[in-house]
Amino acid sequence: MGPATPDQTLDILHLEDSPADHELAARVLRRSGLQCHLQRVDTLPEFQRLTDNGSFDIILADYRLPGFTALDAWAHVAQKPQHPPFVLLSGAIGEPAAVDAMRLGVADYLLKDDIQRLPHVIARTLEVHEARNAREQAIAELAMSQRRLAELAEHLQTSIEQERASIAREIHDDIGGALTAVRFDVAWIGRHSTDPIMQEHATSAADMLQHAIGASQRIMMNLRPPILEQGLVAAVQWLATGFERRTGIPTGVQSSSDAIDTPADIQLVAYRTAQEALTNISKHAQPSKVDIELSDKEGVLTLEVTDDGRGMDATVRDKPKAFGLKGLQERARTVGGWLDISSRPGQGTSVILSIPLPSPLTPAPGDAP
Repeated sequence: MGPATPDQTLDILHLEDSPADHELAARVLRRSGLQCHLQRVDTLPEFQRLTDNGSFDIILADYRLPGFTALDAWAHVAQKPQHPPFVLLSGAIGEPAAVDAMRLGVADYLLKDDIQRLPHVIARTLEVHEARNAREQAIAELAMSQRRLAELAEHLQTSIEQERASIAREIHDDIGGALTAVRFDVAWIGRHSTDPIMQEHATSAADMLQHAIGASQRIMMNLRPPILEQGLVAAVQWLATGFERRTGIPTGVQSSSDAIDTPADIQLVAYRTAQEALTNISKHAQPSKVDIELSDKEGVLTLEVTDDGRGMDATVRDKPKAFGLKGLQERARTVGGWLDISSRPGQGTSVILSIPLPSPLTPAPGDAP
């Protein structure tokens, strides 16, 4: 609750063993015009009962009371998720002790000798408390929004991969098969025709069909490469070989082992990261070489794609429309990983994907221990 307005009444709990000091505080608040209901309590059990069952806008507390201190009361209040601000109002506390109490979370303190400032301290404390609550709520809403965005990104990535797989199957089963059948028929026409012009057209059509078949196979491989079924190392090596063939840039692959066993979702994230990194290199980097390293040491899959090209500065990576890099980062998060990009103009770029690998499964019955 914020500072009281004329039509608001503050509920204040006053932890005080002196009726005279309680009455003095009540008189000061009445004179200030602050509308409030001030309730006194002087034992820790009763304080705990009231704060457990009631709702207060602010708590005022003497520091030393019979058998306990205000810090004992604060320890009980502080564990509540939506506790009211807690202000020390005491004549028996030194400044070091007050500072220590505030480090524990107590909102403020006021000496009884300066009690005329109590209305101002209450107003200021409530204002700060309201601002802190608003900030915490904003942080919580931002965190929830980020979680929802991450869930949406994961859903979109999953949907995209499923759609890619579906399209790849259709290309393979329908388009690829139809193109191959037509090519055989055209070739048959060419072989059985005695007309030179007909043979020439048949040969040209067969060549075009072969080109279309090759294009459909490339599209299918990009959508859902069957090479993934042979493992991550083989798939990355296939990517590197194709990249080197298309661009003429020497591309090497080093792996900690010939085969790295990873779950399908992690394998796909690593493959797409390598694919996107190589695509960015071919578009922007102009390197003389590219190195790719794969490792599964210490229970973490690491993929590093490094080039010695033009590099880039941080402003390029932070552009609002740098969706390629942001997409890679979101992909990594979907499997509990993270992406690091190290780059400086003129000194190349290194894209590093790190994903913790799941613990090995318990051996199936009959397996060697």
